[in-house]
Amino acid sequence: MRTVLVTGPGGAGRTTVAAATALAGSRRGARTLLISPDDIPGFPASTEPAQVTETLWSVRTDSAEHFRAELLALQDQLSGVLGLLGGNRLDGEELTELPGSGQLALLQSLRRAARGDWSRDGYDLLVVDLPPLREALAVLALPEQLRRYLRRLLPQERQAARALRPMLAQLAGVPMPAQWLYEAAARRDAELAEVQALIEDRATTLRLVAEPGPAAEDALRTTRTGLALQGLRVDALVANRVLPRHSGDPWFAALAAQQEKCLDHWREEWAAEAPTRELPHLGRDPQGPGDLTALVAQAGGDAAPAVAVDGRGTGRAEDPWWIEESEAPDGPDGPDGILVWCLRLPGAVKKDLQLVRRGSELLLTVGPFHRIVPLESALRRCTVSGASLTDGVLRVRFTPDPDLWPRTG
Repeated sequence: MRTVLVTGPGGAGRTTVAAATALAGSRRGARTLLISPDDIPGFPASTEPAQVTETLWSVRTDSAEHFRAELLALQDQLSGVLGLLGGNRLDGEELTELPGSGQLALLQSLRRAARGDWSRDGYDLLVVDLPPLREALAVLALPEQLRRYLRRLLPQERQAARALRPMLAQLAGVPMPAQWLYEAAARRDAELAEVQALIEDRATTLRLVAEPGPAAEDALRTTRTGLALQGLRVDALVANRVLPRHSGDPWFAALAAQQEKCLDHWREEWAAEAPTRELPHLGRDPQGPGDLTALVAQAGGDAAPAVAVDGRGTGRAEDPWWIEESEAPDGPDGPDGILVWCLRLPGAVKKDLQLVRRGSELLLTVGPFHRIVPLESALRRCTVSGASLTDGVLRVRFTPDPDLWPRTG
């Protein structure tokens, strides 16, 4: 299944472009599902997939309903403990969703789509209308972050006194918290792993939507490195609501000139990562599939990802981080050569870059963006011997540790 995640600075019309992208894919014969938190004119407002055309379905995420269902299910799991403590159950009618519930509802929708819960035959194309850019980055990073928290707080290999739990449960009269807690953590980890696999899949790309102008230009420049840090592959930058370049009205002509200047910058800055596509301003907000059809030819709804290919035939967008071997003098006890972990971080500035090695993980900070990355097995047996940032690529040098690296000869 090909997945296109659509986001961009707020107010740029990303929902319209997401709907147009889904419509374009369906018109090419792909069984397409559009997921959006908003009501889209001309599309059914249903929390279950509803048919729009012969090959297009849409579903609206309901964060309030998801929050109620999750909390009621948690109450059921904790019923024994709540009864022991004299707690009173909450009814669904008195539950009001809390901040952040929309993010979890979106992840749940992605999981259901990835598992095929909504269609026996599955879908060829999944188009997801994400929140604004900075919030979308946080949402897409959640599965990896939450799974790490679960592994640190409730490591499966450290479940103590497993054999004593049945006896303790009988004495207490309720299931021991540690038992159901570990079981619940394992279920949640499996669910998050499904979503993380979808986000990291090579058939998943990000489509950025922005209205050309200074504010959007600043927003994209700031988050460009954050996208790369999370390993997200951008397949297109869609410039939305582009004004006609030739106008007799001086006011519109000035705005069009400002947009054209911004577009020139985007074509130059994003040339190596994704093509820039333009959508015209209709003079009104698009209303229904009819207006979307007028945009389909330019919406970039192609089912094939547009990625730059280097001279070796390897799509850098598909392989943003890689390991190279570099020659080095052979020590008396250790192996020769060093390993260089190359991380593609376009737009990164050296003064905003921080690296910390902690055990089997590398803590990366680039400006306001932060990620903790597990090291591959070969790198875990090395020590960090240096790093450099050149042409948007961070190269971290690892020297094999003679005490950990297998000796030959």
